[in-house]
Amino acid sequence: MKTSLLRTTGLALLAACLTQAPAQAEPRLTVISQWSAGAEGAAMDAFGKMVTEKGVKWEHSPVSGFTTDMMNKLRADIIAGKPPAASQLKGPEIKAWSAIGATVNLNDVVKATDYEKNISADLAKIHKPKGDWIALPLQIYRVNTLFASKKAMDKVGATELPKTWDEFNALAAKMAAAGITPVAHGGIGWADAMYFELTLAGISADAYRKAIMELDDKALRGPEVLAAFKQLRQLTKWMSPSNAGQHWSVFLPALMKGDYGFLMMGGWASGVLKKGNFEEGKDFLCGPTPNNTGKPVFDMNADGMIFWDTKNADLLAGQKATAQVAMSKEFAKTFTQINGSIPVRTDIDLADAGFQDCQRDAAKNLAGAIQANQAIMSLGHNMAQTSPVTAALRDVLTEFVHNDKITPEEAQKRLADAADTVR
Repeated sequence: MKTSLLRTTGLALLAACLTQAPAQAEPRLTVISQWSAGAEGAAMDAFGKMVTEKGVKWEHSPVSGFTTDMMNKLRADIIAGKPPAASQLKGPEIKAWSAIGATVNLNDVVKATDYEKNISADLAKIHKPKGDWIALPLQIYRVNTLFASKKAMDKVGATELPKTWDEFNALAAKMAAAGITPVAHGGIGWADAMYFELTLAGISADAYRKAIMELDDKALRGPEVLAAFKQLRQLTKWMSPSNAGQHWSVFLPALMKGDYGFLMMGGWASGVLKKGNFEEGKDFLCGPTPNNTGKPVFDMNADGMIFWDTKNADLLAGQKATAQVAMSKEFAKTFTQINGSIPVRTDIDLADAGFQDCQRDAAKNLAGAIQANQAIMSLGHNMAQTSPVTAALRDVLTEFVHNDKITPEEAQKRLADAADTVR
């Protein structure tokens, strides 16, 4: 009797197991980025909403602060053997970090779409450093963007943005004489480096490429780099020394009121201004930073998302769905309209009312710079070099910006010597 009961119970349990389909884990994506607030945070929230609508649980863990803070978190996670399914990463860091942690091969996902034929070959190359897609570009920013206070411009009778450094210097001098602080600059390290790259790029994009992107010693010690330091020293005289160490966004209200004349900052500033309900043409003017070359120059910052290897089926499914969203035209429009960048896809019509004139100008600028071979990668935003090299050069540049006792000649020597230590 006991044996019969056990047999009956066992058969019942087996039948129940056979009739129940195995439960599938809900697709999800764990992701870290530095986009925690403002227009960038809002753009990331919109990204998450699009992914969620695909049935994926979006688990975004923003690391507030600078790119280095996010990278420190990523490094710790990889070393601990618990990398996120995806993370923000860009430029040469994609190749460098893929040697540290295993990545996902996205080739099949990309090939199933028209994505690759609608982005530039140079941008694609960055995101598949060894020939396989391991990351996807999300956006492009023009770093060399000049924002001018409409009230400050009106006060000195100016109607157009300065096109060359001489024109800029003349207009800045007028603003200073009118009691306006010409340059809004806080003085955080990456921003100091960025101001140098903007001066050098506007003097010679070719010299910038050789000196900063290739670390060519002759170029580093050449006349264009010296001229850039001299122009940067002039810019520092038009900055407020009391602002040192502050974030650039702190000065936007004062810029809009006309207390400051100009802000040199990437296109993300237009996203912040849009979120703050400031209007281009009414509150501010936007265009490229001064350029003596006579040809378009585009200083690029292009953030991407890298996908880390995982054995978890739920994360694998989430990665695939997220990649599909990131490659879509809908994402390209929505993400960039919020944060002020321009789409990586070349088939997006920027005539759409959701885009700003500043973004349209940046896109036109990029096309012209590519044709003129004057598209370069940003030093201050980790596009030109890996983090260790960037840090070595940035230390020299930030000290120069905040110490007026250092001459342009001495700064140039220090920069070239710093390159010698990391080349």
